[in-house]
Amino acid sequence: MKKSRINVFASIALAALLASCAGLNKMKTGAQDVTYTVTPEVLEAHAGKVDVTVKVKVPEKYMDKKATVELTPVLKYDGGETAFPSKTVQGEAVEGNNQVISYLNGGQYTYTGSVPYNENMKVSDLVVRIKATKGTTSLDFDDVKIADGVVATSDLVMDKGAMVALGKDNFQRIVPESKGADIYFLIQQAALRGTELRKEEIKALKEYIKEAEAAENKKFTGVSISAYASPDGPTDLNTSLSEKRQKVAEGYIAKELKRAKVDGSAEGFFDLKNTPEDWEGFKALMEASSIQDKELILRVLSMYSDPEVREKEIKNMSETYKVIADDILPQLRRSKVAVNVELIGKSDEEIAELAASNPSELNVEELLYAATLTDDLNKQLSIYKSVNKVFPKCWRGYNDVAYVLVKQEKLDDAKVALEKAAELSPASPVVKNNLGVLALRAGDLAKAEEYFGAAAGVGAELDNNLGIVSIHKGDYDAAMRYFGNSTTCNAALAKILAGKYDAALSTLNANTMEVGFKYYLKAICGARTADNDLMFDSLRKAVELDGSLKELAAKDMEFGKFLEDATFKSIVQ
Repeated sequence: MKKSRINVFASIALAALLASCAGLNKMKTGAQDVTYTVTPEVLEAHAGKVDVTVKVKVPEKYMDKKATVELTPVLKYDGGETAFPSKTVQGEAVEGNNQVISYLNGGQYTYTGSVPYNENMKVSDLVVRIKATKGTTSLDFDDVKIADGVVATSDLVMDKGAMVALGKDNFQRIVPESKGADIYFLIQQAALRGTELRKEEIKALKEYIKEAEAAENKKFTGVSISAYASPDGPTDLNTSLSEKRQKVAEGYIAKELKRAKVDGSAEGFFDLKNTPEDWEGFKALMEASSIQDKELILRVLSMYSDPEVREKEIKNMSETYKVIADDILPQLRRSKVAVNVELIGKSDEEIAELAASNPSELNVEELLYAATLTDDLNKQLSIYKSVNKVFPKCWRGYNDVAYVLVKQEKLDDAKVALEKAAELSPASPVVKNNLGVLALRAGDLAKAEEYFGAAAGVGAELDNNLGIVSIHKGDYDAAMRYFGNSTTCNAALAKILAGKYDAALSTLNANTMEVGFKYYLKAICGARTADNDLMFDSLRKAVELDGSLKELAAKDMEFGKFLEDATFKSIVQ
């Protein structure tokens, strides 16, 4: 009796198992009727990821009421595969929290997922892997291909295009110099006084004129004279006084120039001005003084513009006016004289020769400038190293050594030099930018972005570098803003990724460099806009200039529909 009961249970279990298998097999057989719509149709890599959206439509009378289905999109490629996260749906009779698909009416659901991109995915198939379960029985369905993958054009961004910045020189070949002096006059007078002409500043001015005339690298450019009267007394009198003070100062300086054999006869050599009533000078002296009622006087100046009203109101403050008359007004009765000279620096030839033979004879600006006179990176490097030797506290020398070393692809040596520059000038935006370039070249995008964030004000180099970072992050609109009118290949790539193909072609056509990558990007534009002539002609030129692009093109899904094309094969094989 016991044995018979066991046989009954076994029979029931077997029947349940067979029923389960039958239900699952039926679903497996009918799996071809399930439809999948993939967006994008060919998968794409952006910001180091591959995203996918799959809309799944389940037909009527397909979904077993007691079954669950686990759907897993998988990218299959040579040497391996990468699975997206799974999604589970269930029949109406299953207890669970998954989306329910009706047996009678069917249904649809949307899957979204993302996986990290790797280069093997360039030639791959996106398949759906299905596992159906009913009770304790599970059944794996055959993989169903639903899309191709992966267009990895965003991965073409060139980190080598990151720009280092120079610690620029402030060299000026012609440096303006000026030597000045003030000549003061007594109230209501315009006569030169001996006490004024014997002042130390007048003596220094006369000596400067003699020295400048004797110097071979100095050239007189003119004399500026501004004469003033104090704002007290009648306007007509003050006008006459300021004009006379201008003339006597001009005569005196003209005589001193003639004595030093300086030719001051050229038209416009003397720049002459006069101010009858120097209210601006009065205001400045009042603001700097500690005179009683100072604020009240300043308020009078702001309230009234008529000079007579101003003078009347101030004179009404009898005690204060006496202090003004003694301490302020005498300082306004003057002629300001300035002798202007140009200091003419060394020629390019002299600077280049000294930079090579005796750099210590140059100042730091001349030495930094010397490096810009040659395109030879080794010569530039030698000059910048001499800056470090002669001017060891100048951060620009170490920064500019790193600038050259980056261009020579000596990144480890560049880092050492930049770290020294950072010690000397920790907050330098230029150094921050260049450290960001090294971080970017090392693949540390987060660190690069941190450095670039502290490099505000560097200019075009920083904008270019932020454009590259934006491409890596998949923000192509931001990349285009940063690149602006740049004609680099990276700038064109940002426009391609943003779908701006005409703009990308304009950028590439403006790029004067004959490099294969430029034409490769043109070929992509041709492929995306169905311009086959542009695609084939550009790809042919690209591989002619750079043979390594053949292998890239042969696996690039940008050209997926041409992979079996005879012309395409003749170019890439």
